Amino acid sequence: MPSTIRRIPLESATRHHAHDFHQIVITLCGASEFEIKGLGGRVNAFSGCIVPANHEHYYSGSGYNRQLILDLPEDAPALTGEQRELVALFDAPRFFALDASLRHYLAFMECELGQTDSPGLPPFQHDRLAATFLGALKGRLGNVSDPPSRLDIRHLDRYIQQHMADNLRVADLAKLVCLSEAHFSERFRQQTGLSPWQYVKRQRLHAAHQLVVQSQLSLTDIALQTGFANQSALSHAFRRGYGLSPRQLRQSRRLSTPLTSRPYNPLAEPVKLN
Repeated sequence: MPSTIRRIPLESATRHHAHDFHQIVITLCGASEFEIKGLGGRVNAFSGCIVPANHEHYYSGSGYNRQLILDLPEDAPALTGEQRELVALFDAPRFFALDASLRHYLAFMECELGQTDSPGLPPFQHDRLAATFLGALKGRLGNVSDPPSRLDIRHLDRYIQQHMADNLRVADLAKLVCLSEAHFSERFRQQTGLSPWQYVKRQRLHAAHQLVVQSQLSLTDIALQTGFANQSALSHAFRRGYGLSPRQLRQSRRLSTPLTSRPYNPLAEPVKLN
């Protein structure tokens, strides 16, 4: 059965299904959201995802969007014969971004697709176009069966620091690494020993501790800058985490023999993120 390449928009309503053929979805303009077996994220223009056959996936479009979709049956010419090694691309779901060369080839594909109704078009032209694209993509992605790489905690730390005063959610962190919230939480706990909300709480309290000791800001301002609802919430978290209030800590620094806060315990009080 030959491959099919089509261009369509995705509805804004979330849909889900599975099919018995492999699929590659590339966002041409706008954006889309995909989740495939726990791996998910936002797909912006000139990015895409690999959907292996029989993998249930959830998807939706964001605003005005257009998608290039390659439907690839396992017995398609693009995945058999001399091209049979390309089927390894579909060993697991994956997200990717197109580099400049692949963007140029994408433009060529679109021009060729515009000729599909012309008389005398060679048979299996979609498979020829697909096979060239898949070969180039496989060369860039390497072995898709490799175990997942470790989360970039420093990248997550920078995002937390930049958005500490915001209503930060676990879902926001998961989107940074193109994972569903559940899959991200599992990977994060395996790597750090903490859940994401425990980690964010530790970062917020650490930042608040530094401001209490090193700045002259009011406790209300410190609370708001570090993501606590108010001074009372900050004080409550301080007592649970450090064993004394921020006011006591600040006052002790003015004494000749300052009080010592106990080591922070991230499990002392489960304050869950939204």
